[in-house]
Amino acid sequence: MPVLSLYAIGRRDALLCAALALLPLAPAGAASCCGGGSASSLVLPKFSQAMVDVSVDIEQYDGFWNKDGEHVPDPPGSDLNQYRLNLGYAWRLAPRWQASVSVPYVWNRNDYTALTSNTDGLGDMTATMWYEAFDAIQCVWKVRSPKDLMPAAYFGASLTVPTGVSPYDDVENSFDITGRGFYRLDGTMLLEKTIYPWNMGLQLTYGRYLEREVNREYGNYIEPYHKQLGARAQGSVSGGYTHFLESMASVTFTLAYADLWEDEGEIDGRTDPTTGLRKRSLAGTVAYATLDRDWVVKLSLGHALRQDGRGENFPTTDILTLGISHVFR
Repeated sequence: MPVLSLYAIGRRDALLCAALALLPLAPAGAASCCGGGSASSLVLPKFSQAMVDVSVDIEQYDGFWNKDGEHVPDPPGSDLNQYRLNLGYAWRLAPRWQASVSVPYVWNRNDYTALTSNTDGLGDMTATMWYEAFDAIQCVWKVRSPKDLMPAAYFGASLTVPTGVSPYDDVENSFDITGRGFYRLDGTMLLEKTIYPWNMGLQLTYGRYLEREVNREYGNYIEPYHKQLGARAQGSVSGGYTHFLESMASVTFTLAYADLWEDEGEIDGRTDPTTGLRKRSLAGTVAYATLDRDWVVKLSLGHALRQDGRGENFPTTDILTLGISHVFR
């Protein structure tokens, strides 16, 4: 085979993996009643220098799980919505190191019985550092040896900064908040493997909130106390299929399942029984990538499973996301 053809195939593999790396692995977690949403962590494709990501979320609420895990519908006539504009940027620091930052802007539009609320503001920002535990592209067309089964492994550390409006700020009710009000540190392991045309992924995240002093709740000043939210964890699995067009542009279909839970928090060292949560959800994504994989357009729908026992102390929502990413080589 001519050398040029071998080079073209190698470059094509790298570009295809780059496009798949831009696909969201898990549904974005969000709720205007529990804090502003955040987009999935940005991961820069291997050998790329930078990436800009812009997405819009439309989240519609339809009831909630109570503390006992029972699903309770919203009252008739309720119309609860949150809209988010997510701006993200990722850049390469070294061959195996990259960093990213994501900033959401949130609009709350809610009608609940006799209450109407229309507010907007920044959500909670997230900064992430990733380490890539591999040197070469891990996408393959055919398995010829055990080495071809090795996944791309990423290990990340992120800091969530409470730049949004929380219940501990000058806010009147839970429908107006855009953030949790706490710093949080997360550690993440992300595994991805592509054997064309199939791809699969696994993401595990564990986080801890930092304790803070509270002296105001929903705009009212109170006697100060110390509060810490419980440990937070999320696991998700995904699988997808890529279809190549005649132009070698591609369309990838991905289905993901996510399970999010958070332990009960503490107030002045004592357990706070009103905290703690769980949410199980599905998400489907369709992504179009151009020939050079420099541009990727994504459309995804996340759906919270509304049956009893599928969540706890958390709203049930559908999230429609439209996003576009541009990679700089």
